Amino acid sequence: MIQRIQSFYLLLAAGISAGLIFVFHLWITNEDVKVFAIDEPLYFGMFLASAFLSLVSIFNFKKRKSQFMLGRLNIILNFILLGLLVYQSLNVSGEALVSEKGIGIFLPILSIVLLALANKAIKKDEDLVKSVDRLR
Repeated sequence: MIQRIQSFYLLLAAGISAGLIFVFHLWITNEDVKVFAIDEPLYFGMFLASAFLSLVSIFNFKKRKSQFMLGRLNIILNFILLGLLVYQSLNVSGEALVSEKGIGIFLPILSIVLLALANKAIKKDEDLVKSVDRLR
């Protein structure tokens, strides 16, 4: 069901994870080189995995429980991605490789918010179906 609000939220999350990573840089190095997600294979793979999970979740609309579970898994993946990006930007080892953070570091936060809204709508649909089943 493409007309449901959670499908819209999931589509936006997939667009952020797969599309905006090419537009916004993650950070700028000390040599003034902009680093995008495609330059770092780990981050690029995690962004694409998040987009893939969102798209799979959209087309899994008949199984709301698995759709909800995929949303939670995607939220965890985005938290891990956000943690790795923050770790990279803080660089505990001493000498900083990152001189300036880019807006791309905050893309997982937007995805997490949209995925949480989608999960809330999925839960609402599931509760509605359960309440109708009780009346039968």
